[in-house]
Amino acid sequence: MRQLVHLKDTVSLWQELDSQAQTSLELADLALEEGDYSLQSQLEDEAGKISAILAREEIKLTLSGPYDDRPAIVSIHAGAGGTDSHDWTDMLLRMYLRWAEIQKRPVQVMDLSYGEEAGLRSATLEIGGDYACGYMAAEHGVHRLVRLSPFDPNHLRHTSFSVVEVLPVAEEDAEITVRPEDIRMEFFRASGPGGQNVQKVASAVRLTHLPTSVVVTCQNERSQHQNREFAMRILMAKLLDRQNREREAELAKLRGERISPEWGHQIRSYVLHPYKSVKDHRTNHQSTNPEAVLDGELNEFIEAFLLSRVGREDR
Repeated sequence: MRQLVHLKDTVSLWQELDSQAQTSLELADLALEEGDYSLQSQLEDEAGKISAILAREEIKLTLSGPYDDRPAIVSIHAGAGGTDSHDWTDMLLRMYLRWAEIQKRPVQVMDLSYGEEAGLRSATLEIGGDYACGYMAAEHGVHRLVRLSPFDPNHLRHTSFSVVEVLPVAEEDAEITVRPEDIRMEFFRASGPGGQNVQKVASAVRLTHLPTSVVVTCQNERSQHQNREFAMRILMAKLLDRQNREREAELAKLRGERISPEWGHQIRSYVLHPYKSVKDHRTNHQSTNPEAVLDGELNEFIEAFLLSRVGREDR
């Protein structure tokens, strides 16, 4: 049913575009015959709208991977940089939440692990909507921040790193089979803010898949049941990724090579001092407005990466 709805939406989009183009062409021909240029501005606006939709659909042509159309589980982990890296992880989480909000995509924060002084050690969220995993694949890798540290008493410039991991959600079918006896479930008290209930009740969940030793923890929600559900979704995604990497080496790009979140490995740099810039080192795409990027305006970077990937495949 999901595939049927998707195909119907695709057909409807192209039929509507075809109708709009035909109408515009007929109006343009009529205006030329009668020498009436009063519709020029309207026709240019219509042509611009059609071109924008075509450009968006061209981007989607790059999303032909077997899991590109699935929801994405995005995990952010603090790297080198101490407290600044914890704060940077928190900033990246907000950036992705804002991007999902701007794009009108459903999003659910699944797990948060707080730093000792500030920020987050790690965060996991699920982003839905059309081709969520395909779009978010552009964010996989190490992200570097350069700024005047608010945690340094001398207010010196610091560099911090966080690594972003993107996994496709496992479908609820025979794709991944997990036997109940293969899972060890443990409960513990959550850490960080959240009120007395979160800190005093053993609502946090740790799942261990015994055959593979894959461990997942979830402590974001007050409900033990909700944490268990989120932990299972993350575990299934990790097992799917593991299965794909073992099955075919070429599918390793789903997760990519394990990289260390420190100097020399970053895919993108966000500089707030001494100048303002965001630069993607894979595509050389650059913005001089890091505030807007950190507020969720990510599409130009994502699209530049997807188009560059097409260029590499053509070569």
